[in-house]
Amino acid sequence: MYVSLTFPDGSIRSYDAGATGKDVAESISKSLAKKAIAVAIDGVVRDLSDPVTEGRIEIVTRTDPRALELIRHDAAHVMAEAVQELWPGTQVTIGPVIENGFYYDFAKNEPFTIDDLPKIEKKMKEIIARNQPFTKEIWSREKAKQVFAEKGEGYKVELVDAIPEGQDLKIYYQGDWFDLCRGPHMASTGQIGTAFKLMKVAGAYWRGDSNNPMLTRIYGTAWAEQEDLDRYLHILEEAEKRDHRKLGREMDLFHFQEEGPGVVFWHGKGWRMFQTLTSYMRRRLDGTYEEVNAPQILDKSLWETSGHWGWYQENMFAVKSAHAFTHPDDKEADQKVFALKPMNCPGHVQIFKHGLKSYRELPVRLAEFGNVHRYEASGALHGLMRVRGFTQDDAHVFCTEEQMAAECLRINDLILSVYEDFGFKEVVVKLSTRPEKRVGSDELWDRAESVMTDVLKQIEAQSEGRIKTGILPGEGAFYGPKFEYTLRDAIGREWQCGTTQVDFNLPERFGAFYIDDKSEKKQPVMIHRAICGSMERFLGILIENFAGHMPLWFAPVQVVVATITSEADDYGREVAELLRDAGLHVETDFRNEKINYKIREHSVGKVPAIIVCGKREAEERTVNIRRLGSQNQTSMTLAEALATLADEATPPDVKRKAAEKAARAAKVA
Repeated sequence: MYVSLTFPDGSIRSYDAGATGKDVAESISKSLAKKAIAVAIDGVVRDLSDPVTEGRIEIVTRTDPRALELIRHDAAHVMAEAVQELWPGTQVTIGPVIENGFYYDFAKNEPFTIDDLPKIEKKMKEIIARNQPFTKEIWSREKAKQVFAEKGEGYKVELVDAIPEGQDLKIYYQGDWFDLCRGPHMASTGQIGTAFKLMKVAGAYWRGDSNNPMLTRIYGTAWAEQEDLDRYLHILEEAEKRDHRKLGREMDLFHFQEEGPGVVFWHGKGWRMFQTLTSYMRRRLDGTYEEVNAPQILDKSLWETSGHWGWYQENMFAVKSAHAFTHPDDKEADQKVFALKPMNCPGHVQIFKHGLKSYRELPVRLAEFGNVHRYEASGALHGLMRVRGFTQDDAHVFCTEEQMAAECLRINDLILSVYEDFGFKEVVVKLSTRPEKRVGSDELWDRAESVMTDVLKQIEAQSEGRIKTGILPGEGAFYGPKFEYTLRDAIGREWQCGTTQVDFNLPERFGAFYIDDKSEKKQPVMIHRAICGSMERFLGILIENFAGHMPLWFAPVQVVVATITSEADDYGREVAELLRDAGLHVETDFRNEKINYKIREHSVGKVPAIIVCGKREAEERTVNIRRLGSQNQTSMTLAEALATLADEATPPDVKRKAAEKAARAAKVA
């Protein structure tokens, strides 16, 4: 009996039945066998010691992206062994791989603390150095329960009971230590390497149920190379410094409190940033979109028609009069149920439907900075990034099928231009195609996906390789394909922000139509688009990307005028007024404090420019400018300072428009 295997280069080889992945690797070269940690058959990763089966084979080494999951999985097992060596009697429960790492939950009389982690790490390195092989045994359910019960591992007995009948019970050994596990694992503990770190401890209920005992969860991260670990820890360190919640406090931008979970209390400076972003977006939409405003509260019947009441109900807030809540049996009370809008789309369809539309009027582009509410579990809330009430910079384009490609390209140009204005140059655009469950005919989907695929190719070609593109098969919404725009920030993190979404569902549900060139009713193509997505979240991303050091045009306080002596106060007031006249947001600091104290305080508040005035500056009509993050002061005349700062305070879109106007004027002249 032979097994036929196809290799990545297309070659086909036969092996004796029962040959393992290790045998195959050795047949190619001894060096490959040494590097091999697993095999993949038809894309499924398996133990190196497993007999191979017919199909496409790949030998997985530590440099393979798939190796990361194995490294982290094995590190979790080694951590569990280390814990039981150090604290005999501790029960191990579950230890899965998660994004960027792993965790294990332990039952111990005294919970672990952060001080225990270095001891566990040291023991893990000892176990890895032993380089014990991972070996697999298949046990019966009865044997597994008996062995774990005798070891005092009650949680493992529960896990065995939870495994469906007929499934193999795999037990993996590393030396003498063993655990119940689905696998796969690498060949030995030595292949884990030492690029790992235990990160934190936390409490966790058994099986996530608060009625169950509290366990201690230890989180760790593991990587293929030390450089990867160092990079990850650096990103975490930077992310902590840049946390928008911390910077929001330091800069006095916003706060949250218990009475309003997931809704933002904007302070003056934060609200100014919000308004600056809104004004910028309004200018970018001017002349192309019509800004509208749809009601926040609408009868649930409208949401039933749209389908949201059925498929989105868990994320919606329902409201009725307070009296109706407190007097449910009062027949005179208005018991009508309304919903706070979770999105703007149905409202925009109503605006489109109001009045007969001709094909000559298309495309109709409606934009709104709509305040929407979505229910999020309290544990999922995270500063500005995950809230219950937020503002969508939402727009909907109603157009013909023939206009769809041009509209998608127009939207793309706008989205990329906005991101570039905020300094995001690394952008990935991906097309999400039809999911299994969807509305609309295959013919509709074929046409839409064909158009959007062509648009994607154009986006890539126009960017000359700057913009990366890709396909996400089956990840479109049930009502149409979409583009997703992902930004990369200053420390390499990715943020999904913009979307362009074709919708076959809402126009049909609401009976939206236009009169075509044959005087017949026709359903328009509806395109949803968002650029920031959530204005609150986008602000959070900007704060973290710039570490609070906002570009001067976007900063809530652009300049502070601080005096060294009271003799310069009058001059300081004059400087401040002239800057305000030039359109800048200016504060003054004439307190009887040392200038270094003032500079330190305003630097914590992330003011981009501090103008320092003393007696000499007042006499000479000069200023000293200190920039955020710099120890140096630049001396210049008052006129130069006004010109320089006014230029920096001009938003990039306004500068572009002025340059275009000047170019047109030059042509006429």
